[in-house]
Amino acid sequence: MKQIISTISLATITIFFAFSLIRFPDQALEASIRGLNMWWEIVFPSLLPFFITAELLIAFGVVKFIGVLCEPIMRPLFNVPGSGSFAWAMGMASGYPSGAKISARLREEKQLSRIEAERLVSFTNASSPLFIFGAVSVGFFHDAQLGVLLAVCHYTGNALVGLCMRFYGHQKTKGFKKKPKQKVSLRRAFQEMHQTRLEDKRPIGEVLGDAVLRSIQTLVMIGGFIILFSVLTKLLYLLGISPIIANGFQFLLQIFTLPIDLALPFFSGLFEITLGAQMISQISTDTVLFKAIIISFILGFNGFSVQAQVASILAKTDIRFFPYFFARILHGTFASILTVFLYTPLYLNNKTIEFNDMPVSQPLGTEETNWMHIINLLEQAGPILTIMSITIAAFILYRRHTILK
Repeated sequence: MKQIISTISLATITIFFAFSLIRFPDQALEASIRGLNMWWEIVFPSLLPFFITAELLIAFGVVKFIGVLCEPIMRPLFNVPGSGSFAWAMGMASGYPSGAKISARLREEKQLSRIEAERLVSFTNASSPLFIFGAVSVGFFHDAQLGVLLAVCHYTGNALVGLCMRFYGHQKTKGFKKKPKQKVSLRRAFQEMHQTRLEDKRPIGEVLGDAVLRSIQTLVMIGGFIILFSVLTKLLYLLGISPIIANGFQFLLQIFTLPIDLALPFFSGLFEITLGAQMISQISTDTVLFKAIIISFILGFNGFSVQAQVASILAKTDIRFFPYFFARILHGTFASILTVFLYTPLYLNNKTIEFNDMPVSQPLGTEETNWMHIINLLEQAGPILTIMSITIAAFILYRRHTILK
């Protein structure tokens, strides 16, 4: 009976989505183009180098080397192997869903147990500094100092999630024998790296080709989700569903004494972070604090668009999605609370000092200009890099198909 209800529900939602596309074709096309531009101008060129590098570092055993050295730090703090430090660092540097991608690869390589992988995924999917500073703070708010507040709250909240999730699955692993503790040794780390490389029998050319193909395949999937949720968010607004649901969020915001005008942007941000952040920046409030609280939450929550990308990546493994989803609520809550406490020391005080003590000769907006320059550079070179990368992937697939024949 449950399967029948599930089938009917999924079919109904799909049919409703199809009729909505027919009803609003122009607006759906506009939202689709918006998502496509975001993907091939920013997301693809910024994530591709990190994905390829991660694949190569895993294949050549460098992650094993890092894991041995970082075991004394990662195990006591987060109850994951030292190799998890690589996923954590790469996830913060390149943004979501890099942490899930690398965690899934480490699970495929048997460097993590399922419980350890679920712990790792829960705190390695963070927003990149480029998005926090370049897109949100400078692009939408034209205020780089706000980026400092958001970044500190976001990454600190992420670490707190890792500390909390270290206890996840404790009962399930209680009966297992723990590996004996070994001293940190460069020699042992190098031996592990060398052994990992020897176990991979693929020639270097094939390793490079696989790294490119896997990275591009993942990024194409990510692009599809970005476009889908861009269109879905637009359709929900046009059909009047978003405003209706946002009315329910008004009651929630009133409980926390937040402006009810932020209800609709907040709901939109739960689906797609970029759209939500842009809408929040356009709302007039008495203080930036209210906007910063909401943005901190949706950055930690990741948005259903990113969560769908992570779910798709994890579906290829035995890593369960629910621990990640629970951690997202936890991350959003931690980041919002930290924003309240750190707003004055990290934002207000610095803004006051900057206004009163800044020398007359110092150029205004230097930091904002630098971030905008990076964004503009990506927008100009991004599409070219995207097309070239997809062309290279197609060439590799063609060559392999020809050789197999």
